[in-house]
Amino acid sequence: MTGEEFPDGLPASVDDGQQSSPDGHLFSVDGDRSLVDQRHAPASPPAMELAVEGPAIAGRGLKTVTLAQVKEELVAWVKTLMSAAVYAVLIVTFLFQVARVEGQSMAPTLEDQDRLIVNKLVYRIGEPRRGDIVMLYYPLNPEKSFVKRVIAEEGDTVRIVDGRVYVNDIPLKDDYVASEYRSHDDWGPQVIPEGYDFVMGDHRNNSSDSRHWGMVPKKYIIGKVQVRWWPVPTARVF
Repeated sequence: MTGEEFPDGLPASVDDGQQSSPDGHLFSVDGDRSLVDQRHAPASPPAMELAVEGPAIAGRGLKTVTLAQVKEELVAWVKTLMSAAVYAVLIVTFLFQVARVEGQSMAPTLEDQDRLIVNKLVYRIGEPRRGDIVMLYYPLNPEKSFVKRVIAEEGDTVRIVDGRVYVNDIPLKDDYVASEYRSHDDWGPQVIPEGYDFVMGDHRNNSSDSRHWGMVPKKYIIGKVQVRWWPVPTARVF
């Protein structure tokens, strides 16, 4: 068929089953001599498979990195919490302790449910002094703790007459005691033995203290009440 001319004068040739159309496009001739336009041939599928495979592999790698970072972060948090717990134990054991007042035995200086910070270090390097507000273990049951005021130290002589307190025969300056809270009891005189302190509550007619259960061993005094931090409007340093 080579060299044969169509009526419009365009040459036509058959080369490996292909023919040219009048507009210049190639046609393939299959076994049954039908014509297929190569302009509409489907795209090759392997490229689509590669496009899917690539992101899948990248995704798996991203998850591995994220899990490693989460694990590292958790380990860091655990270390931080353990360190904080150790510091808290050291602070509570040797330095400071938070306490809550229960009852009215120290009113009006301290009220029920006041929150306090107790300085435990101060009595590791020194001794309780008259007038200090202290937190102590109850001598008759050391599992309980009280808050009282130190009235007299070892070697002092305490005497109470009609509620009026004398230390070494000198009237105690106790203007922190409200008039309606004063008692009218008598006690002593008695010398405070070595290693002990005499304590009382500021609410004299509503306080269980050394007048009732005796002196407090110095080793039972936990620390000095340093701050009342709650309620905020009445917060103060002692």
